[in-house]
Amino acid sequence: MSDTASNFASDTDILASAQQWREHGKGVAIATVVETWGSAPRPTGSNLVIDEDGNFLGSVSGGCVEGAVVTEALEVIREGKPRLIEFGVADETAWQVGLSCGGTIRVYVEKLD
Repeated sequence: MSDTASNFASDTDILASAQQWREHGKGVAIATVVETWGSAPRPTGSNLVIDEDGNFLGSVSGGCVEGAVVTEALEVIREGKPRLIEFGVADETAWQVGLSCGGTIRVYVEKLD
């Protein structure tokens, strides 16, 4: 489910995948865009669901920061502590992951129990 064709899945598909992964005993996290400034690739409320194996469905950035969000989500699954992460053009990390669209996004990542 981590192919790029799955990036813009519906909220129903994202939640169904999260539920299915949990039913199979996998650790699961959900990442949600909670704030945007300027030209952001995805609107507030966009989601990405990630399982403990790194499979994911949805999108928080149209593809430009998903890899970094998946990495953070794997840590959240392991530690059980939510994180608020920010990406923007002034942030060196954002350039490294490809967010150069002139905006900033904040993404909240939490483990689903």
